[in-house]
Amino acid sequence: MELEYLTDKQGHHKAVVVPIDIWKKIISTDSPSIEELTEGMEDYCLNKAMDEAKYYTAVGREEALKFLEEEN
Repeated sequence: MELEYLTDKQGHHKAVVVPIDIWKKIISTDSPSIEELTEGMEDYCLNKAMDEAKYYTAVGREEALKFLEEEN
């Protein structure tokens, strides 16, 4: 995803620029409420994650627990 981050003079992120084609997929109105924006972003991200998950092999419980133990 080609998001751009705007920063202040100290380098702290203060805003995100979302490409208009992605914005149109997230929001269907010209002036969305905060709730509509939040739900749209959540739905978009969840759908994107589900689409990407199609390309990965599922692991079993034991493999997942082993992976988590190695992370710590």
